[in-house]
Amino acid sequence: MATVAAAALVTAGLAVPAPASAAVTREQLALRWAPIHYQDVDVTGSHALGGKSDYITKVDFDGDLNGRNNWDRAGQAGVSFAAHAYYSVLETSTHWYVTYLFFHPRDWTDTFFDTEHENDGEGLLLAIQRDGSTYGVLRSAVTVAHTNFFSYTPAGSTWTSGRESVDGTLKLQASPHDAFLHPVTAQEAKGHGLKAYPQYDINGDGIVYYPSTVAETPSSGNDRNVRYKLIDIFASDGLWAQRANTSLFANLGTFAGDDSGDCGVGALDCSINSANAPWGWDDGDDLPARGEIATDPAKLSVEYFTIPGSLSRTYTYNPYAAAAAALAAAAKTAPPVVD
Repeated sequence: MATVAAAALVTAGLAVPAPASAAVTREQLALRWAPIHYQDVDVTGSHALGGKSDYITKVDFDGDLNGRNNWDRAGQAGVSFAAHAYYSVLETSTHWYVTYLFFHPRDWTDTFFDTEHENDGEGLLLAIQRDGSTYGVLRSAVTVAHTNFFSYTPAGSTWTSGRESVDGTLKLQASPHDAFLHPVTAQEAKGHGLKAYPQYDINGDGIVYYPSTVAETPSSGNDRNVRYKLIDIFASDGLWAQRANTSLFANLGTFAGDDSGDCGVGALDCSINSANAPWGWDDGDDLPARGEIATDPAKLSVEYFTIPGSLSRTYTYNPYAAAAAALAAAAKTAPPVVD
């Protein structure tokens, strides 16, 4: 794919064209608001795999749902680094909440004084007000960078700081692949912490991922126009349906990962069972419990932001709700999040 210049960044213009059609589906909503994603890439060191360790891909990029072979399989032939991201949509009468997960087979380092681990799952939550328009109005984002959450609002948002201070402005950017302005996020190389762009940015090599209905594989670690495809977490064979698969999850919300192969070689350590799905994300020093960024985003929103007008706490669609007791138990007994 030819490298193309990035489209101009904007911090206004939240209104978008509304198609003359039936009510928007969750899939359409997730695609419309999916971020344009800047992924920094480091190609140095054997654990970088020439940059592939920083590519976003599917959990089953290697053809299976075994989380304990992903570190090794990432460096082998016959695997796919076609770009995918996962999403879930929860609904109330007043808001939509869309969670996005970006998965990497490795969280890696090339220094002796840092740790690494198999699998990596970080992402973000968007809150969208249902104002009668097709896609609603984007009000906020909360991103996951390891064990900390960071909150943002787009220009013009009516939401302001709450218990947590807003950490910056969520920029919007035009996509060359559709007619919309999308929020812009970025992940660092190696550890893949995620923040709003440009709090993280590409430093040298990097990939710019654009939401789409197709999944492209980067031509190199410096490809600035790669389309990624969304996968519904709540699909019949999706991540949520696999939550009791002990080959993929070590416990509820934590991906299984071991220290096989060269994970930890040349580093301080290779930790096990260290990456998390959205229902395992946690910022340990804030009020919402482990996973509630995904499972009860209305609660997190009212804690993080001061919100004028009404915000319903009653969900009209929330597949996590049936597992509320199990999620609460996992939050109390699971090891501390170390991603």
